[in-house]
Amino acid sequence: MGLNRSLIAFALFASPATSLADDSFFKDKQIRLIVGSAAGAGYDLNARLLARHWPSYIPGAPTIVVQNLVGAGSVVMANQIYNSAPKDGSTIGAAINGMPTAALFTPEVVQYDPRKFIWIGSTNRDTQISYAWYTASVKTLDDLRTKELVVGATSAGTTQYDYPVVAAKLLGLKFKVIAGYKGTTDVHLAMERGEVQGMGSNAWLSLKALNENWLREKKVVPLVHFNFERHPDLPDVPTIFDAAKTESDRQAMALMVGRLEYGRPFFLPPGVPEVRVALLRKTFEATLKDPKFLAEAQKSNIDIDPITGQKVAELVDKAMDTPKDVVARVREALAPGGK
Repeated sequence: MGLNRSLIAFALFASPATSLADDSFFKDKQIRLIVGSAAGAGYDLNARLLARHWPSYIPGAPTIVVQNLVGAGSVVMANQIYNSAPKDGSTIGAAINGMPTAALFTPEVVQYDPRKFIWIGSTNRDTQISYAWYTASVKTLDDLRTKELVVGATSAGTTQYDYPVVAAKLLGLKFKVIAGYKGTTDVHLAMERGEVQGMGSNAWLSLKALNENWLREKKVVPLVHFNFERHPDLPDVPTIFDAAKTESDRQAMALMVGRLEYGRPFFLPPGVPEVRVALLRKTFEATLKDPKFLAEAQKSNIDIDPITGQKVAELVDKAMDTPKDVVARVREALAPGGK
């Protein structure tokens, strides 16, 4: 750590709430940052960017090692961290944003209470869009009402799967979802091969980071935002709420897209000492303001719009307090053969 960074770290943590003993906890240690999505996907690129810069702000400059644990939309990773990870701050999760609400929709496979995770923060809110390969006959949201679009996805619990499935069953949009791909890159390769015609929902950030050339060459056609508002990059692309016909439809879609407000969250297992939680939250926030971090993010087309750990916790609580009848309607749509 250079002199300037050392002074910054000292200024951040030279307070009675953080003891010198805790400042030295991470010295010569290794932090495991476990990503609940495939290597090379948008969440993974985002986490690895953070991992390259975060250690400079943590007293003791530990090494952060990124690992991937894929399965059930980050549920496998979250189960492991909740039940088996050390409760000392040395293991951090980077979750797909559907992980907390999986407790509502697939409680049979969830072995955690999302309210009890300790949320460090999120690097950004998420913007999700549906897009079609340029050769597909579907070019607009209106086309999706009458023409089938075959889209690739990873697994249930991800926006790639959940959003088009719910939109098809509740709003009548003609998505046909082919699941089982390992990650976003694999779905994109399937689009190029002609196996599928598009992506039912994916992060705008991921598309820009992984396939910026597609946007320049107009290889994909954005169809609809799965968001409350339109992204400034895509002012003419409608939101999924333009397809909702009833208040019940709007409530169901609000539950689905609400998780995008906390975007790409990072978390700790329950039981980590409060002083260490405060340290990790402060260093996380400081990293997201670092000029070198921001410059690399911009170069990689990764949007940064930080959200505090406290705000993420509030948003998770709000999602978990969704009325039971709305949850039941969405859960039925997500169930195999659901309507």
